[in-house]
Amino acid sequence: MTVVTMVEHSERVLTEGTPVEVRNRFDSRWTRGFVVDAVVDGGYRLRRSSDEQLLPSVFTTDEVRREHRRGQWWY
Repeated sequence: MTVVTMVEHSERVLTEGTPVEVRNRFDSRWTRGFVVDAVVDGGYRLRRSSDEQLLPSVFTTDEVRREHRRGQWWY
């Protein structure tokens, strides 16, 4: 049985407006360029940053993570 502490749980909860990466369902790579639009039962509703379009499905906490900032322009 896995016990999740309050700190671990709070780090996994994303709020509206948080820039995120989404795990691609085809090749499992992380893709940038999304923002949390709403927190809903079962996960998150996301909006694409480039054109502000709301994605049609709900993404689970395993499919979304806070956007990682890259340090160098060539990274």
